[in-house]
Formats: sequence, structure tokens, C-alpha cells
Amino acid sequence: MKTAVMTDSNSGITPEEGKKIGIYSLPMPVIIEGDVFYEGKNITQEEYYGAMTSGKNVTTSQPSPGDVMDMWDGILKEGYEQVVYIPMSSALSASCHAAIQLSEEYDGKVQVVDDHRISVTMRESVLEAKWMANQGMTAEEIKKKLEENAYNSSIYIAVDTLEYLKKGGRVTAIGAVLNIKPVLTIQGEKLDAFTKVRGMKKAELKMLEAIEEDLNTRFADVDRKQLRLGAAGTFQKQEDADQWYKMVKDTFENEIDDIYYDSLSFSIGCHVGPNAIGIGISVVTRDEK
Repeated sequence: MKTAVMTDSNSGITPEEGKKIGIYSLPMPVIIEGDVFYEGKNITQEEYYGAMTSGKNVTTSQPSPGDVMDMWDGILKEGYEQVVYIPMSSALSASCHAAIQLSEEYDGKVQVVDDHRISVTMRESVLEAKWMANQGMTAEEIKKKLEENAYNSSIYIAVDTLEYLKKGGRVTAIGAVLNIKPVLTIQGEKLDAFTKVRGMKKAELKMLEAIEEDLNTRFADVDRKQLRLGAAGTFQKQEDADQWYKMVKDTFENEIDDIYYDSLSFSIGCHVGPNAIGIGISVVTRDEK
């Protein structure tokens, strides 16, 4: 069975990177002052967050049904028998449920995974799907495996300002943390309050403590070779991203082998704003020996 793996740019996998690793990636639309751009295609991080900080009206949108189906049709015409599509979590966007409805027209050839993930944890699911496809698994089998493992992940995000959460209508969940730095979490569902601290340095430490707690509790019985740790952020300066990655790596390199940095997707960045700091841990099931 020849199965293709498709995702969207919320995974952090751009169309360009996808071509290199054999994964199809649909760029997510972002709208700036009425003009539509596509993440990872014709707008850079600098331009995106620059537009936000300059006060321009910036929003994100789910991909159009036409764009989604055109990519599915193109993949099937290339000779693939099935497509596994992994969009962002259904709890964060309607795009997953919309894709599930569209897939009903494909007689089982397209399987849409409700993965309950985004950003670095979603990336790991996509890479997991590609590994399983290479092993000859069907799209339905891959969907089942990914959904069974979906909640074995955590994301923590420290927000530098509440301005963008207020604009997005998400500040109600953290109304008690005004005037200090909120640390948010995604545990398979929506963006929720996790804790509150004074200052971003304390927020960094709190997120590292949260990952350590996950390692000692939720993932205590998981083989460390099955863990992936992604430092993330919406940094406007590369040196800030490098510094955060180094802090994460220095903290966990003796416990987890696979530690990397990837930018938070624009869909998250639209709500948390620039210079937010993130970290995500995922359990994978693949054996890459």
C-alpha cells in the first residue's frame, strides 16, 4: 500500500522542508490588513511579527476546502493509493472537522487524523506517520495509531504580553494573572492557564520544572529513547532563540537524546504574540534503529 503523509504548516514543516523529507505540507493562510499570505511560503517570521508589533490587523484562517482537496487530488494523481492528513488539533481550529467532512467524498482513500496536537508535538506525529507509511502501514492503521498516542504530549508557553490574548478573546481563561507573566499549556485540547510568575526568567524555569514533572510522573515508565523535546518560540531575535534552546538542551541532554528548536506556528503566534517562549515533549512509538 503506497500511502502519502500530508500535514499543514502548523506542524512547523514548511512546503520546502516537506519536499526534502517526503511529506506534503499545506501552508496555512494568514491575513494582514486584508491581504492573504501563506505561512512558510511567501511571508517570513520577521514580517509576520513585525506586522503585529506595528499595530496592523493580523489574523489567521483555516485553509479553503478547495486548497485542501486540490492537494489531496494532486497526491492521488501522483500514484499514491491513500493519504493520511494530519491538520492542527480540532480543539484549536475547525479545520480538522472540516477536513473530515471533505474526506467523506474520497471513499476511504483520505484519512484525517484528529491528533490533538500543534507545533513541535504535531511535528512528531507527522514524522511518526511518515515512518509508519514507510513500513507499509495503511492510512487507516496510521490514523488509529496516531489517535491512540495523541495525548502523550505536553506544550508549555510563556507569554510576554497579554495584548494578543486579549485581541483573540482568550484572556478570560487567565483573567487572574493580569500584570504578571502567564504560563499557558496545551494538553491535547485548548490553550489553558497553567501558572503565573513574575518575569520571563521565572517563566522559563517554571516551564523546565513542568517538563521535569512530566518526566517523573506521566512519562516515568516511557523509554527515554521514545521521547522528543522541542524548544520553541516566537522570538524576533535569533540570539534569543539560541539562548532558549541552549537552556533546554543543557537541562535535559542527560535524559533525552533528541532535543531541537522549532518556531511556534503562526496560528499560536497570533494569540501569544512575539517573544513568547515554548517547549513541547512528545512520546513516539517508532523504532529508528
